[in-house]
Amino acid sequence: MDRKAFLKAGHTPTLFAAFLYFDLAFMVWVLLGPLGVQIAQDLHLTHAQKGFMVAVPVLAGALLRMLMGVLVDHLQPKKAGAIGQIIVIGALFVAWQFGIHSYEQALLLGCFLGFAGAAFAVALPLASRWYPPEHQGTALGIAGAGNSGTALAALFAPGLAMVFGWTNVFGLALIPLVAVFIVYLLVAKDAPECPPPKTFAEYLKVLKDRDAWWFMFFYSVTFGGFVGLASSLTIYFNTQYGLEPKTAGYFTAACVFAGSLVRPIGGNLADRIGGIRTLSAMYVIAAAFLFGVSFGLPQAWMAVMVFVGAMLALGMGNGAVFQLVPQRFRREIGVMTGLVGMAGGVGGFYLASSLGWSREVTGSYQGGFVVFALLAVAALIGLSSVKNRWRTTWGAAHLTSARI
Repeated sequence: MDRKAFLKAGHTPTLFAAFLYFDLAFMVWVLLGPLGVQIAQDLHLTHAQKGFMVAVPVLAGALLRMLMGVLVDHLQPKKAGAIGQIIVIGALFVAWQFGIHSYEQALLLGCFLGFAGAAFAVALPLASRWYPPEHQGTALGIAGAGNSGTALAALFAPGLAMVFGWTNVFGLALIPLVAVFIVYLLVAKDAPECPPPKTFAEYLKVLKDRDAWWFMFFYSVTFGGFVGLASSLTIYFNTQYGLEPKTAGYFTAACVFAGSLVRPIGGNLADRIGGIRTLSAMYVIAAAFLFGVSFGLPQAWMAVMVFVGAMLALGMGNGAVFQLVPQRFRREIGVMTGLVGMAGGVGGFYLASSLGWSREVTGSYQGGFVVFALLAVAALIGLSSVKNRWRTTWGAAHLTSARI
């Protein structure tokens, strides 16, 4: 990639603001996961309740992404993002001041944290609309590297909870969240060429296109695997290997950093060799690692190595999917980001909750991991079935300068 050409092609301050906004939003979106061990101890939760508690923000974020996708096209990305972030800041402030005293209250907070997960539907269109087709994978990879916020939560939240108490972590999270919100308001700009707003009924017309459903399925595996693991691994390492919450958080952060930091690499690789080829390879790798870890490796460090491999594949797969989406649905990028992001969150909800249920019912996490590995295989088969059509229709060389 020509770095100078890329810098001239779009608006770098907005790309930077989109990354920061996404990063801090994702940090608080999965906050209940790294705090899950301490919360579960104080609220006396079962394995299934722990799994469901960390999965609820993921599901809420998935459903709210559709709403945020509509708001992005009606209000423009910057204003839509500001509204969502104000809601998240308010919810964390209430949780900090009044505390969480029951399982139901934890679930309610998780619903509000879903607005942070919906930041996905803001950050990507905010960045995407500034860049031409040949730079979409790189631009969306950089903005999407805000996934790394999930690692920040795993890295710092358990340790801070041990020192200050887990309720006060909600207040501490407000400090960087508000600081980045101010930066976002100051430097982010909406692209001058934005598609005109459509009615909600017109958005639903996208669902009549079978390619929309394929993209939703593909992302439910790549992003669903990433965020499902990011939400669950602190509890997994604590339960499976008896690690202290702080140590389990460090192990989780290592895995999540791997998956989040390679998202731009996945987008850039897709720009170079094509999104279909990149995504196909990532599904094979992810399925192999998830199947391998399902057998319950004897040492925690072995599990970390396998999870890192899986997260690398899933993270690069995220970048590859969003190298393809803008090529097929450029004029509907706002609603498609919402739809595809929603599907990704649903996949994450399934994985996080199924791991808890699997542990409760069978005494092992194996079932949850095996089924998700099979979903990656199914996605590979599906991608193989559509690749020829994609490359000869909307991905044909005479219609786009991007590699498909």
